[in-house]
Amino acid sequence: MRLLPMKEPDKAWRSIKAQWKRDAEGVGEDYSTFAMGSAAFDSLIKDTSNPSLYCLSDGERIHAVCQVSRLMMSKYSTPMLRARFISVSPVYELGLAGAGEYAQIMVALFSGIVWLSRDSLSAGHIRFFLKSPGDSQFFAALQISTPLSPFSKFTIEGALIECSLKEAEAAETA
Repeated sequence: MRLLPMKEPDKAWRSIKAQWKRDAEGVGEDYSTFAMGSAAFDSLIKDTSNPSLYCLSDGERIHAVCQVSRLMMSKYSTPMLRARFISVSPVYELGLAGAGEYAQIMVALFSGIVWLSRDSLSAGHIRFFLKSPGDSQFFAALQISTPLSPFSKFTIEGALIECSLKEAEAAETA
């Protein structure tokens, strides 16, 4: 799976909503009530100067969407990435996929954010806003410091993951 920027966000979001509507209606769910959770995207799409919308895709389906922003925070001397407004396909929300598959999607989304921080949206720190504090269980093991971990710091508080990459720490102390 890859985390990709939404090209032509308005068109892409319409396509995603159509796919997700079919998924919801396939199990008898009224998509209009389900879609209330993605209202943030409806307003973000209208901001045509906002290129910060990303989708997690396997090439055939969109599994999740989120907003990713690269910005400075006073507590860091290098840029950080903020991922928020995560919305997942009804396949995961409505139990068509198991809890393990949902966990894989959330981990794939986080991995995509880490990849962006090392590539096109270079940043030394990440703030990843989970859908709920319960999702933190999928990332708990990353809090343990190991020599091969890419993180110098990894904390989870409520529904917020905050981490720093080892390269960023070295750059800030140099």
